Amino acid sequence: MPDTDTLSATAAPAKPRSETRETVTFLLKLAIVVLIFRSFIFSPFSIPSESMLPRLLIGDYLFISKWNYGYSRHSLPFSVPLIPGRIFASLPTRGDVVVFKAPPGNKVDYIKRVIGLPGDTIQMRDGQLFLNGAAVPKDRVADFTIPLTPNFGERECGAAYLDTDANGQPICRYERFRETLPGGRSYFVLDRGTTVADDTGIFTVPADHAFLMGDNRDDSADSRFPQVEGQGIGMVPLENLEGKAVIGFFSTDGSASWLLPWTWFSAARWSRIGEGF
Repeated sequence: MPDTDTLSATAAPAKPRSETRETVTFLLKLAIVVLIFRSFIFSPFSIPSESMLPRLLIGDYLFISKWNYGYSRHSLPFSVPLIPGRIFASLPTRGDVVVFKAPPGNKVDYIKRVIGLPGDTIQMRDGQLFLNGAAVPKDRVADFTIPLTPNFGERECGAAYLDTDANGQPICRYERFRETLPGGRSYFVLDRGTTVADDTGIFTVPADHAFLMGDNRDDSADSRFPQVEGQGIGMVPLENLEGKAVIGFFSTDGSASWLLPWTWFSAARWSRIGEGF
Protein backbone atom coordinates (compact mmCIF):
# COMPACT_ATOMS: atom_id res chain seq x y z
CA MET A 1 0.00 0.00 0.00
CA PRO A 2 1.48 3.37 -1.00
CA ASP A 3 2.18 5.69 1.86
CA THR A 4 0.73 9.17 2.27
CA ASP A 5 3.79 10.88 0.89
CA THR A 6 3.52 8.89 -2.36
CA LEU A 7 -0.19 9.81 -2.77
CA SER A 8 0.59 13.48 -2.22
CA ALA A 9 3.36 13.38 -4.78
CA THR A 10 1.22 11.75 -7.50
CA ALA A 11 -1.98 13.79 -6.90
CA ALA A 12 -2.72 16.45 -9.53
CA PRO A 13 -2.04 19.96 -8.28
CA ALA A 14 -5.14 22.04 -7.56
CA LYS A 15 -5.84 24.75 -10.13
CA PRO A 16 -5.25 28.20 -8.73
CA ARG A 17 -8.36 30.35 -8.33
CA SER A 18 -8.73 33.12 -10.88
CA GLU A 19 -10.48 36.16 -9.45
CA THR A 20 -10.73 37.65 -12.95
CA ARG A 21 -12.46 34.54 -14.30
CA GLU A 22 -14.86 34.43 -11.35
CA THR A 23 -15.71 38.11 -11.76
CA VAL A 24 -16.37 37.72 -15.47
CA THR A 25 -18.54 34.65 -14.82
CA PHE A 26 -20.55 36.52 -12.18
CA LEU A 27 -21.06 39.51 -14.49
CA LEU A 28 -22.21 37.27 -17.33
CA LYS A 29 -24.74 35.53 -15.06
CA LEU A 30 -25.95 38.90 -13.80
CA ALA A 31 -26.34 40.19 -17.37
CA ILE A 32 -28.41 37.12 -18.30
CA VAL A 33 -30.69 37.60 -15.27
CA VAL A 34 -31.16 41.31 -16.07
CA LEU A 35 -31.84 40.49 -19.73
CA ILE A 36 -34.50 37.94 -18.81
CA PHE A 37 -36.08 40.32 -16.27
CA ARG A 38 -36.21 43.25 -18.71
CA SER A 39 -37.47 41.14 -21.58
CA PHE A 40 -40.21 39.18 -19.83
CA ILE A 41 -41.14 40.78 -16.50
CA PHE A 42 -40.52 44.53 -16.01
CA SER A 43 -38.60 47.16 -17.95
CA PRO A 44 -37.94 50.86 -17.26
CA PHE A 45 -39.02 53.63 -19.62
CA SER A 46 -38.42 57.40 -19.55
CA ILE A 47 -40.74 60.05 -20.97
CA PRO A 48 -39.02 62.09 -23.70
CA SER A 49 -41.84 64.36 -24.91
CA GLU A 50 -45.02 66.18 -23.90
CA SER A 51 -47.40 64.05 -26.02
CA MET A 52 -48.90 62.31 -22.95
CA LEU A 53 -49.58 65.40 -20.86
CA PRO A 54 -51.21 65.76 -18.40
CA ARG A 55 -50.67 62.18 -17.18
CA LEU A 56 -46.97 61.98 -18.02
CA LEU A 57 -44.36 64.72 -17.85
CA ILE A 58 -41.00 64.95 -19.55
CA GLY A 59 -38.55 63.51 -17.02
CA ASP A 60 -40.92 60.87 -15.62
CA TYR A 61 -39.51 57.35 -15.26
CA LEU A 62 -41.82 54.37 -15.06
CA PHE A 63 -41.92 50.62 -15.13
CA ILE A 64 -43.81 48.70 -17.78
CA SER A 65 -44.96 45.11 -17.28
CA LYS A 66 -43.98 42.87 -20.18
CA TRP A 67 -46.41 39.95 -19.95
CA ASN A 68 -49.81 41.63 -20.42
CA TYR A 69 -50.12 41.37 -24.20
CA GLY A 70 -47.82 38.45 -24.94
CA TYR A 71 -44.30 38.43 -26.30
CA SER A 72 -42.81 39.15 -29.71
CA ARG A 73 -39.41 40.08 -31.11
CA HIS A 74 -40.06 43.61 -29.81
CA SER A 75 -40.09 42.30 -26.25
CA LEU A 76 -36.37 41.64 -26.62
CA PRO A 77 -33.54 44.21 -26.65
CA PHE A 78 -32.96 45.63 -30.15
CA SER A 79 -35.97 43.58 -31.37
CA VAL A 80 -33.77 40.54 -31.90
CA PRO A 81 -35.88 38.16 -34.07
CA LEU A 82 -35.85 35.19 -31.71
CA ILE A 83 -39.62 35.05 -31.13
CA PRO A 84 -41.78 34.27 -34.19
CA GLY A 85 -44.94 36.39 -34.39
CA ARG A 86 -46.58 36.85 -30.98
CA ILE A 87 -46.86 34.19 -28.28
CA PHE A 88 -49.21 34.13 -25.28
CA ALA A 89 -51.09 36.91 -27.10
CA SER A 90 -53.76 38.95 -25.34
CA LEU A 91 -55.67 42.06 -26.40
CA PRO A 92 -55.04 45.30 -24.53
CA THR A 93 -57.93 47.08 -22.85
CA ARG A 94 -59.14 50.42 -24.16
CA GLY A 95 -57.55 53.07 -22.00
CA ASP A 96 -54.32 51.18 -21.29
CA VAL A 97 -51.13 53.22 -21.56
CA VAL A 98 -48.67 51.18 -23.59
CA VAL A 99 -45.06 51.32 -24.77
CA PHE A 100 -44.44 50.05 -28.30
CA LYS A 101 -42.12 50.14 -31.28
CA ALA A 102 -43.41 52.95 -33.46
CA PRO A 103 -44.08 52.36 -37.15
CA PRO A 104 -42.91 52.83 -39.80
CA GLY A 105 -39.35 51.98 -38.75
CA ASN A 106 -40.20 49.93 -35.64
CA LYS A 107 -37.02 51.22 -34.02
CA VAL A 108 -38.12 54.01 -31.66
CA ASP A 109 -40.08 53.39 -28.46
CA TYR A 110 -43.29 55.45 -28.11
CA ILE A 111 -45.86 55.64 -25.35
CA LYS A 112 -49.56 56.26 -26.08
CA ARG A 113 -53.02 55.32 -24.89
CA VAL A 114 -55.05 52.50 -26.47
CA ILE A 115 -58.27 53.93 -27.93
CA GLY A 116 -59.35 51.44 -30.58
CA LEU A 117 -59.16 47.65 -30.92
CA PRO A 118 -59.62 45.43 -33.99
CA GLY A 119 -62.97 46.14 -35.65
CA ASP A 120 -63.51 49.50 -33.92
CA THR A 121 -64.18 52.71 -35.83
CA ILE A 122 -62.54 55.94 -34.65
CA GLN A 123 -63.16 59.53 -35.67
CA MET A 124 -62.43 63.02 -34.36
CA ARG A 125 -65.06 65.69 -34.97
CA ASP A 126 -64.35 69.22 -33.79
CA GLY A 127 -62.06 67.85 -31.08
CA GLN A 128 -64.59 65.23 -29.92
CA LEU A 129 -63.63 61.56 -29.99
CA PHE A 130 -66.15 59.17 -31.55
CA LEU A 131 -65.79 55.44 -30.90
CA ASN A 132 -67.93 53.07 -32.97
CA GLY A 133 -70.17 55.97 -33.95
CA ALA A 134 -70.84 57.19 -30.39
CA ALA A 135 -69.34 60.32 -28.86
CA VAL A 136 -66.98 59.58 -25.98
CA PRO A 137 -68.04 61.83 -23.06
CA LYS A 138 -65.68 64.78 -22.69
CA ASP A 139 -66.21 66.96 -19.61
CA ARG A 140 -64.44 70.24 -18.90
CA VAL A 141 -62.47 70.23 -15.63
CA ALA A 142 -59.96 72.58 -14.02
CA ASP A 143 -57.10 73.84 -16.19
CA PHE A 144 -53.88 71.87 -16.13
CA THR A 145 -50.88 73.96 -15.08
CA ILE A 146 -47.22 73.04 -14.97
CA PRO A 147 -44.22 75.18 -13.96
CA LEU A 148 -41.57 75.94 -16.53
CA THR A 149 -38.48 73.85 -15.81
CA PRO A 150 -35.23 72.97 -17.60
CA ASN A 151 -36.90 70.02 -19.33
CA PHE A 152 -40.21 71.81 -19.99
CA GLY A 153 -39.54 75.34 -21.16
CA GLU A 154 -41.26 77.89 -23.35
CA ARG A 155 -40.71 75.83 -26.50
CA GLU A 156 -42.47 72.76 -25.05
CA CYS A 157 -45.23 74.91 -23.56
CA GLY A 158 -45.99 77.07 -26.57
CA ALA A 159 -46.10 80.87 -26.38
CA ALA A 160 -49.91 80.99 -26.41
CA TYR A 161 -50.13 79.01 -23.17
CA LEU A 162 -47.61 80.87 -21.02
CA ASP A 163 -49.01 82.24 -17.76
CA THR A 164 -47.93 83.04 -14.20
CA ASP A 165 -49.04 81.51 -10.92
CA ALA A 166 -50.17 83.33 -7.74
CA ASN A 167 -46.54 83.99 -6.83
CA GLY A 168 -45.68 85.43 -10.23
CA GLN A 169 -43.73 82.36 -11.32
CA PRO A 170 -43.96 81.31 -14.99
CA ILE A 171 -46.23 78.37 -15.71
CA CYS A 172 -47.91 76.73 -18.67
CA ARG A 173 -51.72 76.53 -18.70
CA TYR A 174 -53.93 74.26 -20.82
CA GLU A 175 -57.63 73.50 -20.96
CA ARG A 176 -58.18 70.05 -19.47
CA PHE A 177 -61.02 67.58 -20.02
CA ARG A 178 -62.00 64.17 -18.68
CA GLU A 179 -62.82 61.52 -21.27
CA THR A 180 -64.71 58.40 -20.26
CA LEU A 181 -64.56 55.32 -22.47
CA PRO A 182 -67.29 52.67 -22.68
CA GLY A 183 -66.99 50.56 -19.56
CA GLY A 184 -66.12 53.54 -17.35
CA ARG A 185 -62.36 53.91 -17.91
CA SER A 186 -61.56 57.64 -17.65
CA TYR A 187 -58.49 59.84 -17.99
CA PHE A 188 -57.59 63.49 -18.61
CA VAL A 189 -56.79 65.00 -22.00
CA LEU A 190 -55.61 68.44 -23.06
CA ASP A 191 -57.09 70.66 -25.77
CA ARG A 192 -55.08 73.47 -27.38
CA GLY A 193 -57.93 74.78 -29.51
CA THR A 194 -58.70 74.09 -33.16
CA THR A 195 -55.97 72.15 -34.98
CA VAL A 196 -55.69 69.74 -37.90
CA ALA A 197 -55.89 66.87 -35.38
CA ASP A 198 -59.43 67.83 -34.34
CA ASP A 199 -61.23 66.59 -37.47
CA THR A 200 -60.49 63.32 -39.21
CA GLY A 201 -62.09 60.77 -41.44
CA ILE A 202 -63.39 57.50 -40.05
CA PHE A 203 -60.69 54.95 -39.23
CA THR A 204 -61.48 51.24 -39.04
CA VAL A 205 -58.98 49.27 -36.97
CA PRO A 206 -57.84 46.15 -38.87
CA ALA A 207 -57.26 42.74 -37.34
CA ASP A 208 -54.20 42.41 -35.09
CA HIS A 209 -53.80 46.19 -34.79
CA ALA A 210 -54.62 48.96 -32.33
CA PHE A 211 -55.45 52.66 -32.62
CA LEU A 212 -53.28 54.67 -30.23
CA MET A 213 -53.50 58.34 -29.24
CA GLY A 214 -51.65 60.77 -27.02
CA ASP A 215 -53.53 62.50 -24.19
CA ASN A 216 -52.10 65.84 -25.32
CA ARG A 217 -54.43 65.64 -28.28
CA ASP A 218 -53.11 68.58 -30.28
CA ASP A 219 -49.44 67.71 -29.84
CA SER A 220 -49.14 63.99 -30.51
CA ALA A 221 -47.90 62.05 -33.53
CA ASP A 222 -50.29 59.12 -33.25
CA SER A 223 -52.68 56.85 -35.15
CA ARG A 224 -54.64 59.80 -36.57
CA PHE A 225 -51.74 60.43 -38.93
CA PRO A 226 -50.21 58.12 -41.58
CA GLN A 227 -46.98 56.27 -40.94
CA VAL A 228 -44.38 58.95 -41.59
CA GLU A 229 -41.29 59.05 -39.37
CA GLY A 230 -41.84 61.63 -36.62
CA GLN A 231 -45.29 62.66 -37.92
CA GLY A 232 -47.61 59.71 -37.44
CA ILE A 233 -47.75 56.01 -36.67
CA GLY A 234 -50.97 54.88 -38.34
CA MET A 235 -52.44 51.64 -37.07
CA VAL A 236 -49.98 49.85 -34.81
CA PRO A 237 -49.55 46.05 -35.08
CA LEU A 238 -50.28 44.36 -31.78
CA GLU A 239 -46.96 42.53 -31.99
CA ASN A 240 -45.25 45.95 -31.64
CA LEU A 241 -46.58 46.33 -28.10
CA GLU A 242 -43.77 45.94 -25.57
CA GLY A 243 -45.67 46.38 -22.32
CA LYS A 244 -48.17 48.21 -20.15
CA ALA A 245 -47.32 51.21 -17.99
CA VAL A 246 -47.81 50.24 -14.33
CA ILE A 247 -46.07 52.67 -11.95
CA GLY A 248 -43.79 55.70 -11.89
CA PHE A 249 -40.58 55.18 -9.94
CA PHE A 250 -38.83 58.55 -10.42
CA SER A 251 -39.37 62.00 -11.88
CA THR A 252 -37.02 64.92 -12.43
CA ASP A 253 -37.53 68.50 -13.61
CA GLY A 254 -34.22 68.40 -15.48
CA SER A 255 -32.29 70.72 -13.19
CA ALA A 256 -29.95 68.06 -11.79
CA SER A 257 -26.27 67.73 -12.68
CA TRP A 258 -24.48 64.39 -12.68
CA LEU A 259 -21.46 66.08 -11.12
CA LEU A 260 -23.51 67.53 -8.24
CA PRO A 261 -25.20 64.60 -6.46
CA TRP A 262 -27.21 66.78 -4.07
CA THR A 263 -29.08 68.24 -7.06
CA TRP A 264 -30.48 64.80 -7.82
CA PHE A 265 -32.70 65.26 -4.76
CA SER A 266 -33.64 68.89 -5.33
CA ALA A 267 -34.60 68.14 -8.95
CA ALA A 268 -36.83 65.18 -8.05
CA ARG A 269 -40.61 65.60 -8.27
CA TRP A 270 -41.30 63.44 -5.24
CA SER A 271 -45.10 63.67 -5.44
CA ARG A 272 -45.06 61.84 -8.77
CA ILE A 273 -43.12 58.82 -7.52
CA GLY A 274 -45.34 55.79 -6.95
CA GLU A 275 -48.24 56.95 -9.13
CA GLY A 276 -49.97 54.04 -10.80
CA PHE A 277 -52.02 53.72 -13.97
